[in-house]
Amino acid sequence: MNSKTILSTVAILSLTACGGTGADAGSVESASNGASAQGGPARSISAEDKKKGSEAHPQLLQEFGGIYSGPQTAYVVRVGQDIAVQSGLGDARSDFTVTLLNSPVNNAFAIPGGYVYLTRQLMALMNDEAEMAGVLGHEVGHVAARHGQKRQKAAQRNSILGALGQIGAAILLGDSALGKLGQEVFGTGSQLLTLRYSRKQEYEADDLGIRYLASAGYDPQALSTMLESLAAQSAIDARAAGRDARSVPEWASTHPDPAQRVSRAARNAQKLGVSSGKRNRDAFLANVDGVMYGDDPKQGVIQGNDFLHPDLRLKFAVPNGFKMQNGARAVTISGSAGQGQFTTAAYNGNMASYIDSAFRQLSGQGQAISYGDIQRTTVNGLPASYAIGRVNGKSGQIDVTIFAYEFSKSSAFHFATLAPAGRASVFTPMYDSVKRLTSAEAAAIKPRKIDVVTVRSGDTIDSLSRKMAYTSYSKDRFLVLNRLRSNDGLRVGQKVKIVTY
Repeated sequence: MNSKTILSTVAILSLTACGGTGADAGSVESASNGASAQGGPARSISAEDKKKGSEAHPQLLQEFGGIYSGPQTAYVVRVGQDIAVQSGLGDARSDFTVTLLNSPVNNAFAIPGGYVYLTRQLMALMNDEAEMAGVLGHEVGHVAARHGQKRQKAAQRNSILGALGQIGAAILLGDSALGKLGQEVFGTGSQLLTLRYSRKQEYEADDLGIRYLASAGYDPQALSTMLESLAAQSAIDARAAGRDARSVPEWASTHPDPAQRVSRAARNAQKLGVSSGKRNRDAFLANVDGVMYGDDPKQGVIQGNDFLHPDLRLKFAVPNGFKMQNGARAVTISGSAGQGQFTTAAYNGNMASYIDSAFRQLSGQGQAISYGDIQRTTVNGLPASYAIGRVNGKSGQIDVTIFAYEFSKSSAFHFATLAPAGRASVFTPMYDSVKRLTSAEAAAIKPRKIDVVTVRSGDTIDSLSRKMAYTSYSKDRFLVLNRLRSNDGLRVGQKVKIVTY
């Protein structure tokens, strides 16, 4: 949640990143669909797809932290457009829009129209240019094989929008007013562009990405090694968060067994008969040096169940079982019992008007949401007000709550939450947790970054791990960040990555 952007916005947007499950797929040889790396007629991206992508692109930027402003951006764009040429699409360099996102999530995705996205966090996990080209090539493969269009049709056919399971489907598939409510809260217009791929489509994109690597002169094994690092990082993140370490990482969430996907990618790379290729490790490390790692304090940070924003001087905590995703305009909260967002709007000192405006924003141009009396209270010294409305969905009634806080005579923040009728209290602990950050608490929140260092005489994995800006799993994080094993030795002059403040 960007402190500069959020103070002027009244929109609430939520988009979901790519992932998914599905059926199995074939090998490299079967993954063409007119998108082969060599041969076959070149074709351009359709005007219709370009229009869809250009409409969704600004919303995706808002949701996923915006474009990263570091010098790494131009490098990622160049490599991404170079690998896109291998897809056989006409004039791919200009047709593809490659974006490095200011997001702390390990992810990459693509939408129709040639829009390809990579987060700075996933870039930081990579160890060479070939791995980055492999991930970008995988996403280009989705576009070349028109997977986005196919999954949109499948989603529309099966009515799978998935934001709240049955609760979300009840809202998103209801009448015009509820459809607008779902679009405003969950960004369903763009969500159709970012729904989960099937496993078959992910495998096919893997295969195409491998082919693009080989035709561009890169080591085709690079996608496999990147997937291996991602699975290892996911295990660390899960342990640190108290989750099952076998849970699947965001970008690899299309496969229940990441190790199998790694080995499959390696086998299919071998089938190409290319024994080696460029990795461009030095060039990559020179570019990744200094990239921000983890949360950007200007957008707020997520620490376990807590959200803290040093610039806005506020914090809150979500209940157990809920997760957060931070965007430029809002923090999205989701769980099986409900979903919501924390955001802001224009405030003139009239809380009743503010809450009414928030309800009207949710209903959009559709039928107004009827809500009860506005209740006033105080939360941790903050003047607060809330009201609950109720809407009818196909699977039952839904409680819509606006819970707002006055931080000054000219600024206010609020939660907009959805829960099954009669269960709105699931969010009460979250409402009660909002408070101001002290100056000391705000000052303690510092950005982390990647620091590429040269191994000196006497340096060991243990000694360098102790320099990591983490108090837990520092050695594990160091090993995964550099694709090392605990019994590996370091050589003088070798370059490695550490995370520092």
